[in-house]
Formats: sequence, C-alpha cells, structure tokens
Amino acid sequence: MTGSFARTVSLRDGTAVPQVGLGVFQVPADEAQAVVEQALEVGYRHIDTAAAYVNERGVGAAVRASGLPRDELFITSKLRNGDQGYERTLRAYDETCERLGLDALDLYLIHWPNPSAGLWRDSWRALQRIRAEGRVTAVGVSNFLVEHLDELAVFADQMPAINQIELHPTFQQADVAAACRAYGIAVEAYSPLGQGADLVHPSVTSVADELGVTPAQVVLRWHLDKGHVVIPKSVSRHRMLANASLESVALTQEHVDAINALGTGRRIGGDPRTFSISQIR
Repeated sequence: MTGSFARTVSLRDGTAVPQVGLGVFQVPADEAQAVVEQALEVGYRHIDTAAAYVNERGVGAAVRASGLPRDELFITSKLRNGDQGYERTLRAYDETCERLGLDALDLYLIHWPNPSAGLWRDSWRALQRIRAEGRVTAVGVSNFLVEHLDELAVFADQMPAINQIELHPTFQQADVAAACRAYGIAVEAYSPLGQGADLVHPSVTSVADELGVTPAQVVLRWHLDKGHVVIPKSVSRHRMLANASLESVALTQEHVDAINALGTGRRIGGDPRTFSISQIR
C-alpha cells in the first residue's frame, strides 16, 4: 500500500485496520465487482459492505479476481436488522461469508441497534462467540449511541473494536465519539463527506482553494487528523486516486477550527433510536 492507503488505526486487540477504505453503500449489485476491482487496482485494501446493501457477492468476486493475497485485505460486513438474535446471527455470519466467498471476515458489525426488536444484545453475544471461535478477526457495532455503549459495558464480555457511525463536519456526534474513546473503541465514519453536501460549505471550499486541493481531500484529511477510520464511497477512478493522496494535505489549526465549527446536529441517515428497516435498498 502507498500514500493514504498505507495509514492504519490499531484496534483494541492490536489489529491494524487501513484508515482509508472504500464504502459500497448504494453501489448496485451488478456494478459492485467492477467498482471494487478498480479500487483494489488503485491501492485500496479496506472494503466495507453489508448484507443490507445486497452487493456482497460482487465484492467477493472482485476480491477473487484481484489475485491479491487474502492477508493483504481488510473486509468488513454487517448484520442486517432482520437477522438479529443469537442463533440467527450465527447463521447470518456464515451466509455473509458464503456470499463473499471468504472463510472469515476481518470485521463484522451489528449494523443498527434496532431497539424495537429488542435483539441486539443477543446478537452481540453471538458476535463474541464467533470471535472466540477464531472465525472473525474483530467484531464491532454500527450506529450505536452512548446509551447503547453504556449498556454494552454492563453485560458484554468484550467491548466492540469499532463503532461505525454517521460522522462528517456538519454532524460530528461529539458525545458518541467521546464515549468511544473512553471505552477504547475506534471511531469509523460513514458518509464522511456528508454525502457530498458538506463539500460546498464556504469554510471547506476556502481551505481547499488556499491549499490547492479538493474539498473532499480537505474533509478526509480532517477525519484522518482526528483518528477516524473513513470509508468514502466512490465509483470514480479519479476520486479514488485523490483519496490516496491525502498525505500532502496539511491542515493548520485554524483550518481545523473552522471545520469543527460547522456542526449543525442534523443527521442525514436514520435515527438509531428508531431505524428498523431490514434491507436498506
């Protein structure tokens, strides 16, 4: 790996996760293989998918077509809401591995707490078992709020390695990020660019103009400096290459302060306290 793709974040068990990955949310199933093949060719080694995205087979096909050694890749998937519960989670993990054509994942996450179903605690116990049996490198959660992390700390045998949350300049979830740090949980940002909306803010574009880089590079560098793992979605080779070139972007404290000030508290995605859809698309 070279450039930004060589950066890693250490998880609580010492596992190194590439800090810049490719997210494939909303990549159609029939396009996923080509998109991921291109990403791996460019230099990505971290791919993030989910059962709910309905594109795991394409991701797996790209991994096989790449010819890259399995131990050079970091593959994440997630448990969909409709598969929560202890026994169902165990089966769902095996089904995800089958669709991907992999013996094991590097990271498996509970996609949403889905509190209306009341099953996420049983799902976490299943994830702990899968890891104890050596069938996954690390386990974690996604979209968990402070209240969920606090409850986990009471009953869990182990805390999550990662909490993957919506996090971008206009929605920073400082309380969740702080709780993650306190519990030794790595923060992974999905929609790290605010699905593009944050890139047109004058505070971002002015920094980009000053540094001679793109607004996306400014925001991604802001994430990296905060220690976040980021998984921006991109189907463009040009943007993928730009994401590999973040080492040359040097933000000053003034730049960081300006971006820090953009928080509005308005999320783009679902509210973890109510979101219960089984398939996202």
